[in-house]
Amino acid sequence: MERLRITELLGDGIGPELRESVHAVAAALPLALEFIPVDLSLAARRRGGSAYDLAEQSIRDTRIALKYPTVTERESPNAVLRQRLRFSVIHRPVLSIRGISSNFKEDVALEIVRVATGGTYDDPGQRIGEDVAVSLRIVERRPCTEAARFAFEYARRNGLTVTSSSKHTIQRATDGFFEAIVREVASGYPDVRHRVELFDALLAKVILRPHDYQVVLVLNEYGDFLSDMACGLVGSLGTGASGNYAFAKDGRIEVAMFDPAGGTAPDIAGRGVCNPTAALLAFGLALDHAGHAALGNALRKAVLDAIADGKSTADVGGKLDTRSFTGVVTDALADALV
Repeated sequence: MERLRITELLGDGIGPELRESVHAVAAALPLALEFIPVDLSLAARRRGGSAYDLAEQSIRDTRIALKYPTVTERESPNAVLRQRLRFSVIHRPVLSIRGISSNFKEDVALEIVRVATGGTYDDPGQRIGEDVAVSLRIVERRPCTEAARFAFEYARRNGLTVTSSSKHTIQRATDGFFEAIVREVASGYPDVRHRVELFDALLAKVILRPHDYQVVLVLNEYGDFLSDMACGLVGSLGTGASGNYAFAKDGRIEVAMFDPAGGTAPDIAGRGVCNPTAALLAFGLALDHAGHAALGNALRKAVLDAIADGKSTADVGGKLDTRSFTGVVTDALADALV
């Protein structure tokens, strides 16, 4: 039996319940999984500065991590890890899930690739006098190149198209630089169709014709906006998962971290009713990255089939609690892997 070591970043709120669900599913896999826990909860962070040091050391050791939701107090743990580990790419698949009702009738299947740094997010800005506030907008070659390569490699592997999107006609220096970098990378992928859309038009067109878009490559803040809008289209902000990637100088993925999109949900924490879908899908992405795509696909199918059959938690219209839903997924996964 193959062995896989994964750093596990423990969090707050519903984090322990999500972890229990992931471990139950992991036990059904024909894989010797070793989870290396690191406490990144608010209590651990308040005790001193070692929590982030331990997390960084463990992730660099295992090269793969699964993170549960954490409270943002003085700082965002995701932002701190992104800076320490030099994550430059966030990949957010957003897919319509049968069994989850939404106000949108078209099927959505977007692979959003977001530059994880820069844009308007790296500089909090400053006030100048009483009536002016300014901030810098930062676009760097390295993270943009790495995000573009990730997008085109993903599109090539899966037979998809790439759309890069920005406001390059207005933000000529910054967004124009981003699009120039994308064109440079695209020239090495003549087999992958690439087009450019203005970001405001893209938002409208994704709603009007979602099937026209497959891999969408965007700068940091645009990816933030687009991801949440797309999750709204499929009916839930809490069923998505993300992969975060840092790269070595030779272009190889150096470390990767996977996490559910939802928050800590303190109002339901400890009640056993949270929806572990996003955490399980994040675990599936981790399996894909570790070279176990067949297991990742089997896990995704088990999760999505359960929801489609109405065997889901209350937040998406079902009647099951966390453990019961996890049991349905685990049973289906065990049957599929026989």
